[in-house]
Amino acid sequence: MFLDNNTFSSIIQNTPLISIDLIVKNKQGQILLGKRLNKPAQNFWFVPGGRVFKDEILSDAFTRTVKEELGINLKKDDARFYGVYEHFYDDNVFNNDFSTHYIVLAHEIQINDITKTNNQHSQYKWFDKDKLLNDNNVHKYTKDYFKKENT
Repeated sequence: MFLDNNTFSSIIQNTPLISIDLIVKNKQGQILLGKRLNKPAQNFWFVPGGRVFKDEILSDAFTRTVKEELGINLKKDDARFYGVYEHFYDDNVFNNDFSTHYIVLAHEIQINDITKTNNQHSQYKWFDKDKLLNDNNVHKYTKDYFKKENT
C-alpha cells in the first residue's frame, strides 16, 4: 500500500522502516548493484530492495520486491536468508530535515540476468566483490554485506 507523502513522511520521522535487501549474485559470483536515484543513498551503488508494506506478509513482500526490482518471479524459499541489518541515514526520501532508520532483512539470490530496471536506479551493474569493496561510489551499507565471512 502506498501512502500519501504527509503520512509517509511522518512515519519515516517517527518510526523505523522494515525493508528487504537483495544480495543478487550470478554464477561467476559477481554482485548486482543499482545506481540509486532517490534519497537516501542517492547516487551510490546499492543492492536492490524495497520496504515491507503494512499488512503484507514477508513472503509476499519478498516476491513483490524481486518482481519490482528485477522483473523476475521468485519466492522467499528460493533465497538464502543473509541476516538482519540496521541502516541509519541523515536524510530521507523527501528532504534533509530528519533521518531515516531501516531494519533490513537481507536475502541472497542467484540469477544470471535481469529483465527490467525500475525508477529507483539509473542503471544496474555486476561487480566483483573486491572491486565493490574498494569502490568509493558503493555505499558503505552495501559493502557491509560483503565484509562478513563466508560471502
